[in-house]
Amino acid sequence: MRGAFGKPNGSVARVNIGQILLSVRTRDANRHLAVEALRRSMYKFPGRQKIIVSKNWGFTPLRREEYVRLRQEGRVKIDGAYVQFLRHHGSVEKNIKRFPEAYENVSQA
Repeated sequence: MRGAFGKPNGSVARVNIGQILLSVRTRDANRHLAVEALRRSMYKFPGRQKIIVSKNWGFTPLRREEYVRLRQEGRVKIDGAYVQFLRHHGSVEKNIKRFPEAYENVSQA
């Protein structure tokens, strides 16, 4: 609020301790540029911030080695900034519709 009385000026967000403020996805070659950009953006926010480089692949919950292994096995499919997982339960028709690449080499009987 500006002054003792009046309406709030601008918009704010309530942030908890340990809450993620920004997430950036970039190539490994541009990692140093992203870290520098986040370091400079820290001056625009009050309080203390940490820059943490994740061990996960992009915004997925998978570690880098695990993502590469699952991708080679054909068990994940790229879906924008995330991935879709091949599940071995549920109806076969829905799985084929959702993940057709996994069933291309299966012979039709």
